[in-house]
Amino acid sequence: MISNNYFINIARFILLVLVQVLVFNRLNFFGFINPMVYIMFLYWYPIKENRAVFIGLSFLLGISIDFFSDTMAIHAASTVTIAYFRPAIMRFVFGVNYEFQNFKLGNATRVQQFTFLALLIIVHHAVFFTLEIFSLANILLILKKVVSIGLASLVLCLLLGSLFSTKKE
Repeated sequence: MISNNYFINIARFILLVLVQVLVFNRLNFFGFINPMVYIMFLYWYPIKENRAVFIGLSFLLGISIDFFSDTMAIHAASTVTIAYFRPAIMRFVFGVNYEFQNFKLGNATRVQQFTFLALLIIVHHAVFFTLEIFSLANILLILKKVVSIGLASLVLCLLLGSLFSTKKE
C-alpha cells in the first residue's frame, strides 16, 4: 500500500505542473515577468529521501514543464542543478541541524526557510536564464531577469507556501 507521503508528493508534482503550465506561464507582469512556482516541489520534497530518486523526479518535473512550454530542456537542466546542489544549500542555511536524522523543514525558523527558498530560486533562475540567453555579453539582461523574476517567484512561492501550510501558529 502506498504511504501518505508518496500520495502527497505525487499530488504536489501534478498540481504544481498544472498550475505552472496553465496559469503562470500565461502571465506576463510588465511584459517579461513569468513567475516559476513549480520550484516549490523541490522545496517541499522530504529531506531524507533517496537522492537519486529526488534527482530523477526533478528531471521529470523540469522536462514536464519543458514539454508544455517548448523550452528545449532548460527547465530540466535548472531543476536537476538545484536538486544536485540542494544538500549543500541546506548545509549552508541550516548548518549542523541539517546533519541530524530527525531534522524537518517545518522545525526551522522562518528566516532559515526564507533563505533556503531564496537560494533555491536564485540558483534555478541563474542557470535557467544563462542557458536561455546563452551569451555572457548580455550579463545585465541575465541579472535583470534573475532578480525581477526571482523576486516575483519568491513572493508567489511564499504566498503559496503560507496558503498550504499545515503548521498552525
